[in-house]
Amino acid sequence: MHSLQALGESLVALPPHRLSSVPLDERLREAIEMAQRIKSHEGRRRQLQFVGKLMRDVDPLPIRHALDLLSGDSRAATALLHRAEHWRTRLLDEPDAVAAWLRDHPQTDREALAQLVEAARAEMAQGQGGRRYRELFRLLREALAPLPGTSDPASSTS
Repeated sequence: MHSLQALGESLVALPPHRLSSVPLDERLREAIEMAQRIKSHEGRRRQLQFVGKLMRDVDPLPIRHALDLLSGDSRAATALLHRAEHWRTRLLDEPDAVAAWLRDHPQTDREALAQLVEAARAEMAQGQGGRRYRELFRLLREALAPLPGTSDPASSTS
């Protein structure tokens, strides 16, 4: 019970944009959002206890996995970052890499990827590793990341 309570407290500490990527049932999500809004110490403590009680009715493994991915503390998160970096380097260095990426990841917007790769190449040619370079990494990382509660990201191809 204490570990579920601590997991619930970790969820309450998340900012709303990160909380939305964690697989939660609606009742638990509402309780967490309520705890985030409560400023009174005693009221917040009681709401955290309620969150802990609701945590007993859910499978904590997908939640822990999603939190590990968000915090970057897991091997899966590290592997995901390495794969995204590998693909970014490949896309910038190899002319046919965009076609290889699209073959493996057909859900990617072809035009947006091509434009981003060209803009990042132009930045690199000017000796910069700027905004487009980082945007390309973000796009790749998000495309490689599994949906919360699905298979391990290390299982996808690179």
